[in-house]
Amino acid sequence: MTALTAGALFAVSASPTAAWAQNKTAAASKRPAASAVKTAQKSKARVKKTTKKRVLVSAQKAVPMRASYGQMAGLHAASDPLDLRSSVALVIDQDTREVLFRKNDHAVLPIASLTKLMTGLVISEAHLSMSEMIAITQADVDTEKGSSSRLAVGTVLSRGDLLHLALMSSENRAAHALGRSFPGGLDTFVSRMNARAQALGMSDTRYVEPTGLSSRNQSSASDLAVLVGAAYKEPVLRELSTSHGREIEVGRRTLQYNNTNRLVKSAEWDIGLQKTGYISEAGQCLVMQAQVAGRKLIMVFLDSAGKLSRIADAERVRRWVEKSSGAPGVRHSALADRLPG
Repeated sequence: MTALTAGALFAVSASPTAAWAQNKTAAASKRPAASAVKTAQKSKARVKKTTKKRVLVSAQKAVPMRASYGQMAGLHAASDPLDLRSSVALVIDQDTREVLFRKNDHAVLPIASLTKLMTGLVISEAHLSMSEMIAITQADVDTEKGSSSRLAVGTVLSRGDLLHLALMSSENRAAHALGRSFPGGLDTFVSRMNARAQALGMSDTRYVEPTGLSSRNQSSASDLAVLVGAAYKEPVLRELSTSHGREIEVGRRTLQYNNTNRLVKSAEWDIGLQKTGYISEAGQCLVMQAQVAGRKLIMVFLDSAGKLSRIADAERVRRWVEKSSGAPGVRHSALADRLPG
């Protein structure tokens, strides 16, 4: 009885341990299976996410880029010795009026924010108070292209600050506010822009608004060279257009604005005046007055293909002029008569 009882007690006491061990083994055998299922689910999710991303990228690539006016006119088919990406280019010696380089320079195209150079010229020549405070209103919000702006409706800045942002950072609401607040209103301002262009002999040029967002603001490289020469006479336009950056206090915030032309910060460039521009109809645009190899040059690049191509084209021209600084340019009497000294 003693041995039987001991055996029974051993069996009873051993049963929970055996069951626990059995359950542990079963659980252990299930864990790899569960882990494998989770791994498979994660892998499937990653594949699905990657596939979705690839589909989105493919869809984005499938959307055709809107052709510029220059592309539609076939201007990019024209070759040039410097292999520029701009379909239109013009380089003039500001002092001698010699044309050093030209490419489709009489083609009339949208000029995007190069428009703001005329906006600045009209404001500067009007001798208005630069300290007068002007509020951004709903009328200054872009309804043409739907572009964004950090200048919220209700922001109040001085005319000088608005001019600074328009020329340096190509701020559209700032440029529009300058025209809207001009004595006589926006229509008077646009009329003044066109009258000034005609007075300068810019016969290929037409403005319909002060920002350049409209593709109906159009000009030619030869006309824009004239505009650069006239704007260069205004010290305020030289200073503001070549400024590296500016902090603007807007309410409780401090906004940092930078120049849209990276070349103003380059030690290899001595730029006296500049303006960039872009809308899809115009392509990438750039005008500059710069001193290269001891010569004061006016450069115009329109309808450049690629985000950085206008900068690359300017660099090509600079190196070319430095290499061939002793070579004479080509006299162009029509421009010589119109380009201000």
